[in-house]
Amino acid sequence: MLTSIEKKWLGQQFPTLVQPRPEDSHKGTFGTLNIIGGSAGMSGSCVLAGIAALKSGCGKVVIGFNQNSLMLNLIEQAPELILRQAQSLMGDEKPTAWVIGCGLGTSSVSETLMTEIMVPIEEEQRVLIDADGLNLLSQMPISKKLTNKTVLTPHPKEASRLLKISVSDVQADRFFAAKCLSERYGCWVVLKGHHTIIADPDGQTWRNETGNSGLATAGSGDVLSGIIGSLLAQELPVEEAVRSGVWFHGKAAEVLAEKGVGPIGLTAHEIIDEVRLIRNLSILY
Repeated sequence: MLTSIEKKWLGQQFPTLVQPRPEDSHKGTFGTLNIIGGSAGMSGSCVLAGIAALKSGCGKVVIGFNQNSLMLNLIEQAPELILRQAQSLMGDEKPTAWVIGCGLGTSSVSETLMTEIMVPIEEEQRVLIDADGLNLLSQMPISKKLTNKTVLTPHPKEASRLLKISVSDVQADRFFAAKCLSERYGCWVVLKGHHTIIADPDGQTWRNETGNSGLATAGSGDVLSGIIGSLLAQELPVEEAVRSGVWFHGKAAEVLAEKGVGPIGLTAHEIIDEVRLIRNLSILY
Protein backbone atom coordinates (compact mmCIF):
# COMPACT_ATOMS: atom_id res chain seq x y z
CA MET A 1 0.00 0.00 0.00
CA LEU A 2 2.64 2.51 1.16
CA THR A 3 6.27 1.58 0.72
CA SER A 4 8.82 2.36 3.41
CA ILE A 5 10.34 4.90 1.01
CA GLU A 6 6.97 6.63 0.60
CA LYS A 7 6.38 6.71 4.36
CA LYS A 8 9.82 8.19 4.93
CA TRP A 9 9.21 10.78 2.20
CA LEU A 10 5.84 11.72 3.70
CA GLY A 11 7.47 12.20 7.10
CA GLN A 12 10.14 14.44 5.61
CA GLN A 13 7.77 16.52 3.49
CA PHE A 14 4.77 16.70 5.82
CA PRO A 15 5.99 16.39 9.43
CA THR A 16 2.76 17.74 10.94
CA LEU A 17 0.50 15.51 8.85
CA VAL A 18 2.12 12.26 9.98
CA GLN A 19 1.87 12.91 13.72
CA PRO A 20 -0.49 10.66 15.75
CA ARG A 21 -3.65 12.32 17.02
CA PRO A 22 -3.94 13.00 20.75
CA GLU A 23 -6.13 10.50 22.60
CA ASP A 24 -7.95 13.28 24.48
CA SER A 25 -9.10 15.02 21.28
CA HIS A 26 -12.69 15.88 20.34
CA LYS A 27 -14.40 16.91 17.09
CA GLY A 28 -13.49 20.56 17.67
CA THR A 29 -9.84 19.56 17.71
CA PHE A 30 -10.01 18.72 14.02
CA GLY A 31 -11.80 21.78 12.74
CA THR A 32 -14.99 22.77 10.95
CA LEU A 33 -15.21 23.05 7.18
CA ASN A 34 -17.98 25.07 5.49
CA ILE A 35 -18.62 24.08 1.87
CA ILE A 36 -20.64 26.45 -0.33
CA GLY A 37 -21.93 25.36 -3.74
CA GLY A 38 -24.45 22.81 -4.94
CA SER A 39 -26.88 24.82 -7.06
CA ALA A 40 -30.03 23.07 -8.31
CA GLY A 41 -29.08 19.89 -10.15
CA MET A 42 -25.50 20.01 -8.82
CA SER A 43 -25.98 18.84 -5.22
CA GLY A 44 -23.64 15.91 -5.77
CA SER A 45 -20.61 18.17 -6.14
CA CYS A 46 -20.86 19.41 -2.57
CA VAL A 47 -21.79 16.00 -1.24
CA LEU A 48 -18.65 14.47 -2.76
CA ALA A 49 -16.52 17.26 -1.31
CA GLY A 50 -18.21 16.92 2.08
CA ILE A 51 -17.77 13.15 2.36
CA ALA A 52 -14.14 13.48 1.22
CA ALA A 53 -13.58 16.12 3.91
CA LEU A 54 -15.06 13.96 6.66
CA LYS A 55 -13.09 10.90 5.65
CA SER A 56 -9.88 12.93 5.39
CA GLY A 57 -10.22 13.70 9.08
CA CYS A 58 -12.21 16.92 9.49
CA GLY A 59 -14.16 17.12 12.75
CA LYS A 60 -17.33 18.70 11.34
CA VAL A 61 -18.50 19.52 7.83
CA VAL A 62 -21.36 21.90 6.98
CA ILE A 63 -22.66 22.09 3.42
CA GLY A 64 -24.41 25.26 2.28
CA PHE A 65 -26.42 24.52 -0.85
CA ASN A 66 -27.02 27.39 -3.26
CA GLN A 67 -30.73 26.56 -3.51
CA ASN A 68 -33.96 28.30 -2.49
CA SER A 69 -35.04 25.22 -0.56
CA LEU A 70 -33.04 22.14 0.30
CA MET A 71 -33.55 19.23 -2.06
CA LEU A 72 -31.90 16.96 0.47
CA ASN A 73 -32.46 16.76 4.22
CA LEU A 74 -30.12 13.85 4.83
CA ILE A 75 -27.27 12.18 2.96
CA GLU A 76 -27.81 8.49 3.68
CA GLN A 77 -24.19 7.57 2.90
CA ALA A 78 -22.99 10.30 5.29
CA PRO A 79 -25.66 11.37 7.79
CA GLU A 80 -22.90 13.17 9.69
CA LEU A 81 -22.93 15.98 7.12
CA ILE A 82 -24.83 19.09 8.23
CA LEU A 83 -27.02 20.45 5.43
CA ARG A 84 -27.97 24.14 5.23
CA GLN A 85 -28.73 26.84 2.70
CA ALA A 86 -25.64 28.68 1.53
CA GLN A 87 -26.69 32.17 2.53
CA SER A 88 -27.27 31.11 6.13
CA LEU A 89 -23.63 30.15 6.56
CA MET A 90 -22.23 33.59 5.82
CA GLY A 91 -23.32 35.12 9.13
CA ASP A 92 -22.59 32.06 11.27
CA GLU A 93 -19.68 31.46 13.59
CA LYS A 94 -16.42 31.26 11.65
CA PRO A 95 -15.33 27.78 10.58
CA THR A 96 -11.66 26.90 10.47
CA ALA A 97 -11.81 26.70 6.65
CA TRP A 98 -14.09 27.26 3.67
CA VAL A 99 -14.52 25.62 0.29
CA ILE A 100 -16.55 27.52 -2.30
CA GLY A 101 -17.43 26.70 -5.87
CA CYS A 102 -18.33 23.00 -6.16
CA GLY A 103 -21.44 23.10 -8.34
CA LEU A 104 -22.03 26.73 -7.30
CA GLY A 105 -23.39 27.94 -10.65
CA THR A 106 -22.91 31.41 -12.10
CA SER A 107 -26.26 33.04 -11.33
CA SER A 108 -26.61 36.45 -9.67
CA VAL A 109 -27.06 34.67 -6.34
CA SER A 110 -23.81 32.79 -6.99
CA GLU A 111 -22.09 36.10 -7.72
CA THR A 112 -23.33 37.49 -4.41
CA LEU A 113 -22.01 34.47 -2.50
CA MET A 114 -18.68 34.79 -4.27
CA THR A 115 -18.49 38.46 -3.30
CA GLU A 116 -19.36 37.65 0.31
CA ILE A 117 -16.61 35.04 0.56
CA MET A 118 -14.13 37.87 0.03
CA VAL A 119 -14.75 38.94 3.64
CA PRO A 120 -13.32 35.72 5.13
CA ILE A 121 -10.46 35.99 2.65
CA GLU A 122 -9.70 39.56 3.74
CA GLU A 123 -9.82 38.35 7.34
CA GLU A 124 -7.17 35.79 6.34
CA GLN A 125 -9.34 32.79 6.98
CA ARG A 126 -8.47 29.63 5.08
CA VAL A 127 -10.44 29.51 1.82
CA LEU A 128 -10.28 27.15 -1.16
CA ILE A 129 -11.93 28.29 -4.41
CA ASP A 130 -12.81 25.77 -7.10
CA ALA A 131 -14.98 25.27 -10.20
CA ASP A 132 -17.65 27.97 -10.64
CA GLY A 133 -16.02 29.97 -7.87
CA LEU A 134 -13.01 30.30 -10.16
CA ASN A 135 -15.17 31.22 -13.15
CA LEU A 136 -16.81 33.98 -11.11
CA LEU A 137 -13.44 35.12 -9.78
CA SER A 138 -12.18 35.46 -13.36
CA GLN A 139 -14.95 38.03 -13.99
CA MET A 140 -14.14 40.10 -10.90
CA PRO A 141 -11.70 43.03 -11.05
CA ILE A 142 -8.43 42.27 -9.29
CA SER A 143 -8.68 45.26 -6.97
CA LYS A 144 -6.70 43.52 -4.27
CA LYS A 145 -4.80 40.27 -4.02
CA LEU A 146 -6.02 37.28 -2.07
CA THR A 147 -3.93 35.88 0.80
CA ASN A 148 -1.39 33.17 1.48
CA LYS A 149 -4.20 31.23 3.16
CA THR A 150 -6.27 31.09 -0.05
CA VAL A 151 -6.03 28.19 -2.50
CA LEU A 152 -7.19 28.21 -6.13
CA THR A 153 -7.65 24.80 -7.79
CA PRO A 154 -8.20 25.42 -11.53
CA HIS A 155 -8.13 22.93 -14.35
CA PRO A 156 -6.51 24.29 -17.55
CA LYS A 157 -9.71 25.86 -18.92
CA GLU A 158 -10.39 27.67 -15.64
CA ALA A 159 -6.75 28.77 -15.52
CA SER A 160 -7.07 30.17 -19.04
CA ARG A 161 -10.07 32.28 -17.95
CA LEU A 162 -8.22 33.58 -14.90
CA LEU A 163 -5.10 34.46 -16.93
CA LYS A 164 -7.00 35.67 -20.04
CA ILE A 165 -4.96 33.39 -22.29
CA SER A 166 -5.71 30.26 -24.31
CA VAL A 167 -5.78 26.74 -22.89
CA SER A 168 -2.96 25.80 -25.25
CA ASP A 169 -0.84 28.60 -23.76
CA VAL A 170 -1.56 27.28 -20.25
CA GLN A 171 -0.60 23.76 -21.25
CA ALA A 172 2.50 24.88 -23.15
CA ASP A 173 4.20 25.85 -19.87
CA ARG A 174 2.22 24.67 -16.88
CA PHE A 175 4.86 25.76 -14.36
CA PHE A 176 4.81 29.28 -15.77
CA ALA A 177 1.00 29.40 -15.80
CA ALA A 178 0.78 28.29 -12.17
CA LYS A 179 3.41 30.84 -11.13
CA CYS A 180 1.61 33.60 -13.04
CA LEU A 181 -1.64 32.76 -11.26
CA SER A 182 -0.01 32.66 -7.83
CA GLU A 183 1.65 36.03 -8.51
CA ARG A 184 -1.50 37.62 -9.94
CA TYR A 185 -3.69 36.59 -7.02
CA GLY A 186 -1.11 36.36 -4.24
CA CYS A 187 -2.23 32.90 -3.15
CA TRP A 188 -1.66 29.16 -3.54
CA VAL A 189 -2.48 27.58 -6.90
CA VAL A 190 -3.14 23.94 -7.76
CA LEU A 191 -3.12 23.65 -11.55
CA LYS A 192 -4.82 20.31 -12.07
CA GLY A 193 -4.01 17.83 -14.81
CA HIS A 194 -1.41 15.19 -15.62
CA HIS A 195 1.32 15.90 -13.05
CA THR A 196 -0.57 18.63 -11.19
CA ILE A 197 1.51 21.76 -10.60
CA ILE A 198 1.42 23.54 -7.25
CA ALA A 199 2.64 27.12 -6.79
CA ASP A 200 2.90 29.09 -3.57
CA PRO A 201 2.41 32.88 -3.24
CA ASP A 202 6.18 33.40 -3.50
CA GLY A 203 6.36 31.58 -6.83
CA GLN A 204 7.92 28.34 -5.60
CA THR A 205 6.57 25.36 -7.53
CA TRP A 206 6.19 21.61 -7.15
CA ARG A 207 5.14 18.89 -9.58
CA ASN A 208 2.99 16.13 -8.12
CA GLU A 209 4.02 12.67 -9.25
CA THR A 210 1.01 10.58 -8.18
CA GLY A 211 -2.16 9.86 -10.14
CA ASN A 212 -3.37 8.23 -13.34
CA SER A 213 -6.00 8.64 -16.04
CA GLY A 214 -8.69 7.34 -13.69
CA LEU A 215 -8.81 10.81 -12.12
CA ALA A 216 -10.25 12.17 -15.38
CA THR A 217 -13.80 11.57 -14.20
CA ALA A 218 -16.74 13.71 -13.08
CA GLY A 219 -16.49 14.74 -9.45
CA SER A 220 -12.79 14.02 -9.06
CA GLY A 221 -12.04 17.73 -8.60
CA ASP A 222 -14.77 18.02 -5.96
CA VAL A 223 -13.16 15.17 -4.03
CA LEU A 224 -9.78 16.93 -4.24
CA SER A 225 -11.33 20.15 -2.94
CA GLY A 226 -12.83 18.26 -0.02
CA ILE A 227 -9.51 16.62 0.84
CA ILE A 228 -7.49 19.84 0.77
CA GLY A 229 -10.30 21.76 2.50
CA SER A 230 -10.36 19.14 5.23
CA LEU A 231 -6.61 19.41 5.83
CA LEU A 232 -6.87 23.20 5.88
CA ALA A 233 -9.68 22.94 8.44
CA GLN A 234 -7.50 20.66 10.57
CA GLU A 235 -5.06 23.59 10.64
CA LEU A 236 -2.13 21.85 9.08
CA PRO A 237 0.43 24.27 7.68
CA VAL A 238 -1.01 25.46 4.37
CA GLU A 239 1.87 23.99 2.36
CA GLU A 240 1.34 20.57 3.92
CA ALA A 241 -2.43 20.72 3.43
CA VAL A 242 -2.16 21.63 -0.25
CA ARG A 243 0.72 19.42 -1.32
CA SER A 244 -0.29 16.34 0.68
CA GLY A 245 -3.92 16.67 -0.40
CA VAL A 246 -2.89 16.51 -4.05
CA TRP A 247 -0.55 13.61 -3.32
CA PHE A 248 -3.20 11.56 -1.47
CA HIS A 249 -5.74 12.13 -4.23
CA GLY A 250 -3.37 10.82 -6.87
CA LYS A 251 -2.02 7.98 -4.74
CA ALA A 252 -5.55 6.72 -4.08
CA ALA A 253 -6.14 6.41 -7.83
CA GLU A 254 -2.90 4.44 -8.21
CA VAL A 255 -3.75 2.03 -5.41
CA LEU A 256 -7.25 1.48 -6.76
CA ALA A 257 -5.85 0.67 -10.21
CA GLU A 258 -3.52 -1.88 -8.61
CA LYS A 259 -6.61 -3.50 -7.07
CA GLY A 260 -8.35 -3.61 -10.46
CA VAL A 261 -10.65 -0.67 -9.71
CA GLY A 262 -9.78 1.52 -12.68
CA PRO A 263 -8.23 3.42 -14.18
CA ILE A 264 -11.00 2.82 -16.71
CA GLY A 265 -14.37 3.36 -15.05
CA LEU A 266 -12.98 4.69 -11.77
CA THR A 267 -15.58 6.94 -10.15
CA ALA A 268 -14.92 9.89 -7.90
CA HIS A 269 -16.62 8.50 -4.81
CA GLU A 270 -14.40 5.40 -4.95
CA ILE A 271 -11.35 7.59 -4.34
CA ILE A 272 -12.58 8.75 -0.94
CA ASP A 273 -12.29 5.58 1.15
CA GLU A 274 -8.87 4.88 -0.33
CA VAL A 275 -7.68 8.34 0.72
CA ARG A 276 -8.84 7.63 4.27
CA LEU A 277 -6.88 4.37 4.32
CA ILE A 278 -3.70 5.94 2.95
CA ARG A 279 -4.02 8.90 5.33
CA ASN A 280 -4.12 6.52 8.29
CA LEU A 281 -1.24 4.44 6.97
CA SER A 282 0.87 7.59 6.71
CA ILE A 283 0.78 8.24 10.47
CA LEU A 284 4.13 7.55 12.15
CA TYR A 285 3.46 5.57 15.32
